[in-house]
Amino acid sequence: VLAELIEKFVSHLSESRTDCYFSTGNYKAMDADVKKENLSSMQQLGVEMTVRYGKYLNLLKEDAENGLCFVLMNCEEFLKQQQRTVVSSLCCLQERYVGYDWFASSIFLILSGDREKTLTFLQQFSRLLVSAFLWLPRLHLSMHLPVTAVEYGIHPVYFCSAHHVEMLLKAELPLVCSAFHMSGFTPSQICLQWITQCFWNYMDWSEICHYIAICIFLGPDYQIYMCISVFRHLQQDILKHTEA
Repeated sequence: VLAELIEKFVSHLSESRTDCYFSTGNYKAMDADVKKENLSSMQQLGVEMTVRYGKYLNLLKEDAENGLCFVLMNCEEFLKQQQRTVVSSLCCLQERYVGYDWFASSIFLILSGDREKTLTFLQQFSRLLVSAFLWLPRLHLSMHLPVTAVEYGIHPVYFCSAHHVEMLLKAELPLVCSAFHMSGFTPSQICLQWITQCFWNYMDWSEICHYIAICIFLGPDYQIYMCISVFRHLQQDILKHTEA
């Protein structure tokens, strides 16, 4: 039900000019016979983990690995059309996105491993503003960002979402904020980790689905509220660890 709901919602918004924040060109999917070897070692490891998790949740069939490779390779090619060329020695500014695409993998699981549906959804979703915050590879070297932002290699999730989490944390949870200050860590580091991984390894699958759905339906600012609510939930544990 959730899969059908987000599909229809995103399809409807992507057809409305007022809701389309990003313009995207036409892209035709590559040959379906995409080999796992075409992916980076990081992506290959991510594919194995995603397929293992998907089978554990009874969402994927045996041939799911090829389908996920197909989605990831096509996403990479599709997003490449909207990238700048940047000459830099920074690892994060090389042609390929350095990490693994956890968001695309999450959508692949939500849509039960249907690669055509997943790719169509991601192409439509990429037109919406919320894609900039939920789908981190979406703005990798993107022409939609100012040149200075691209050259520094800092993602908008860090200087927008994570920054606002820190501002809200001071007001909403001052004790948690102080605990972080004393530890030498910043809440934004933790939030960036959560958001990059779509909360994989932190939340149960149903909660991950709710996180994605809430941000799509209600807007990217709910990403910030979600992080604050997790910190509120963990407040007693955080304070106990600080004392110890």
